[in-house]
Amino acid sequence: MRQSTRIRGFILKNVEEYPDVISHMVSEQFGISRQAVNRYFRNLLSEGLLLAKGNTRNRTYELKPITEKLFPIIITSDLDEDKVWRQYLVNLFEGFRQNIVGIFHYGFTEMYNNVIDHSEGKNALVSFRHLAGRIELTVIDDGIGIFNKITSELGLADKREALLELAKGKLTTDPEHHTGEGIFFTTRMFDRFSILSGELYFSHNIDDDWLIEDKEDIYEGTSIRMRIGTESNRTVKEVFDKYAGEEYEYGFKRTHVPVYLASYKGENLVSRSQAKRVLARFDRFEEILLDFRGVDFIGQAFADEIFRVFKDNNPSKKILWIGANSDVKKAIESVTRSV
Repeated sequence: MRQSTRIRGFILKNVEEYPDVISHMVSEQFGISRQAVNRYFRNLLSEGLLLAKGNTRNRTYELKPITEKLFPIIITSDLDEDKVWRQYLVNLFEGFRQNIVGIFHYGFTEMYNNVIDHSEGKNALVSFRHLAGRIELTVIDDGIGIFNKITSELGLADKREALLELAKGKLTTDPEHHTGEGIFFTTRMFDRFSILSGELYFSHNIDDDWLIEDKEDIYEGTSIRMRIGTESNRTVKEVFDKYAGEEYEYGFKRTHVPVYLASYKGENLVSRSQAKRVLARFDRFEEILLDFRGVDFIGQAFADEIFRVFKDNNPSKKILWIGANSDVKKAIESVTRSV
């Protein structure tokens, strides 16, 4: 691939996430002068792929939508998710890869069904954006807020605990009508999936990086954004298979848990009560993958509760772990060696 193509791709991939430093990033990454970087930006502006904001000294850039559509919708029980998909969205996906269309069909219908059944809202707004190299779909409602709903209905301590449970999967406030699988699988189908609700922002990317941020402004309702590259080869079946497979007859039996979601700001994971938060509802899975990325330290009691006590009481459950630094690994191995 020519360097010019790589540079253009790098700019388009990173410009929205790093608008204030993108020029410096390009210069450092490819070893070219700021003048050469500016030529790339001028070309992308002239091609209609970027928009510029601010004067020359403080200029920032953002992607210019190739197609952008907004659909305000009144939430009613008789306008179900498949009708909304066919009425507003299906035509916008003509010409894109079928695997991409399949992922958006699954993700949108799952998220809009949650709006109908759980949000308690009256209005929704659906946004479609086709930008250079990717598609974004956003579903917004003016309801109670997803983290408020989960926290209240399940009697959890706070909204961060709701996030941890949401990440595990099989979480629903209406078990008679829902399996709780929708958000789990949707989160993992897209290059980036995010939720903004109340004062919490939660996102996940395809590399299994998780982010939680506290926002100063409270966002009423819920905003869910789904994004994927137009050249992605990922499929709905591929994601389902990753968490099920023939061994489990395609049931949802595996989960991937980001352990750092169990900690609060400034806390280390040291206590049995913290471990029990992580362990909640593990009985619903046959295989649990604990992801320790972002966790600097765990205490002996925390490790013992998960890797000895829980394992002794649930010998059929398979617990795996990844992403542990040397300190976390030492704590886990000190327990597992004695089991």
